[in-house]
Amino acid sequence: MSDNTKNLSTTATDETRLNTAVNIAGVELKNPVVTASGTFGSGSEYSEFVDLSLLGGVVTKGVANVPWAGNPTPRIAETYGGMLNAVGLQNPGIDLFVKRDIPFLQKYDTKIIVNVCGHTTEEYCEVVERLGDEKVDLLEINISCPNVKEGGIAFGQNPKAVEDITKAVKSVAKQPIIMKLSPNVTDITETAKAAEAGGADALSLINTLTGMKIDIEKRAFALANKTGGLSGPAIKPVAVRMVYQVANAVKLPLIGMGGIMTGEDAIEFMMAGATAIAVGTANFADPMATARIAKEIEKFMVRHGITDINEIIGCVK
Repeated sequence: MSDNTKNLSTTATDETRLNTAVNIAGVELKNPVVTASGTFGSGSEYSEFVDLSLLGGVVTKGVANVPWAGNPTPRIAETYGGMLNAVGLQNPGIDLFVKRDIPFLQKYDTKIIVNVCGHTTEEYCEVVERLGDEKVDLLEINISCPNVKEGGIAFGQNPKAVEDITKAVKSVAKQPIIMKLSPNVTDITETAKAAEAGGADALSLINTLTGMKIDIEKRAFALANKTGGLSGPAIKPVAVRMVYQVANAVKLPLIGMGGIMTGEDAIEFMMAGATAIAVGTANFADPMATARIAKEIEKFMVRHGITDINEIIGCVK
């Protein structure tokens, strides 16, 4: 047997001994890698590139009580180290989602995490109630949506609104709920504490940072919406800092996200305090990014003699 073959055999043996499972609100994920909502469709678009069974979970695109058309185009713009999007949560609505997307995802050995969006508390609760008897594992509540009853400010920018909507959703939910926090606030620990007070089972963060790009040749905004959500590697240091702050402010499990491109990026978030991580913008550049990152996490564990992924969660104080 050659030295290379010996090394491969040793690595394969080591990897079979690894525990990569993590627990989010009583739901065990086989590994900490999930998809970030809005970057992976509801799984079918990427299933020809990635075996979804290799992932800890698939987080769907946002689902509303009725179909949403989204914002006018152009609604995507490339930036240094990332991208801006103002898609506007275009989605086919809960009826088609239940009929088409849930049965598709059930074919795979992965957890189903449904991202829920709405313009009013009643819209969120309607979707959550509809999902109550469906075979989905977790609900991620996107509170970066504009609250139409409060003049359009996002639910997630006001701690009182965060607590209120969390309580309302929790009162009708049958699955554990993950509140997805907006970074567009002065102190993200305040909204995190509000979600915890409202009864959230877990938190995910961060959502996109508000940004803008101007086409200087056209003297026009690059996005029809003028502003959009900035994602990608450019926001990672901000995201890691916020995950660390929230991990030390609440007792809830966290799903960290924001510019994760590699297994090493994922490990960084977990050391800051995230129990699981979500891969978003990377999917556009590399459709197989999620499975690759899951494998890179395993290689990091072997390289550093880590047998249980849970050993590193929040290890940096």
